[in-house]
Amino acid sequence: MRLLIKLGGTLLDAADSRERLAREIAAIARREQVVVVHGGGKQMTRFLAQRGIESSFVNGLRVTTPQVLDAVLKVFAGSVNAQLVAAYRAAGARPVGLTGLDAGLVDAEPLAPELGQVGKPVTSDGRLMNLLVDNCYLPVIACVAGDSKGGIYNVNADQMAAACAQGFRADKLIFLTDVEGVHDQSGRTRAQVTVNEALSLISEGTATGGMQAKIEAAIAALRHGTREVLIAPGAQIDIIQALLSDLSVGTRLVLK
Repeated sequence: MRLLIKLGGTLLDAADSRERLAREIAAIARREQVVVVHGGGKQMTRFLAQRGIESSFVNGLRVTTPQVLDAVLKVFAGSVNAQLVAAYRAAGARPVGLTGLDAGLVDAEPLAPELGQVGKPVTSDGRLMNLLVDNCYLPVIACVAGDSKGGIYNVNADQMAAACAQGFRADKLIFLTDVEGVHDQSGRTRAQVTVNEALSLISEGTATGGMQAKIEAAIAALRHGTREVLIAPGAQIDIIQALLSDLSVGTRLVLK
């Protein structure tokens, strides 16, 4: 089985959860082909604030000036990626830290002029990921993409995960997050949601912000061949094993 696992939120910020998930994912990677994609928004906001740079957002996306892009490289591709690689190494895996810039793994184009160097993924070349997993390495990919002209883009981590899932031809895309799953209008966690049901949750205003971004990325992945997408609480112990064992946890998104 080919798994694409996206990590974000406080799961990356706290050493204990980062190390626990590294152990759980490293154990799965010994018997399945796994790629990890990560963000690091909380660390980024803190890094910028410490330097007196105010974060500005448009529709939930961080406006990326040249100064912010420099921080993106230092934080996402630098400290956050290195911390994860170190955690997976300690857990017994053979991690390789990457960004979408490497070997054209993910190419992007400017998303909107008002967002600066924020990119929308347009292609994903899975050959490097395949080469690594075929030789028992664990790719750990930061949400930075490029283009053939040498451009560098800050990419939403959920969109980055969906793009990598497409290039990797992942069977499952797993979003590990700070919430239990996708909630309906009454606030209950849905066990399974189809694409049409997910679009309704967005249109009626139930799924907004970060959850809307995850759902939209999930739909893109499903429409490009990923069999199912799971949104689940990364704080739960042994969450990966629970998801692969079809235990009732989180939300499963399927085409129909």
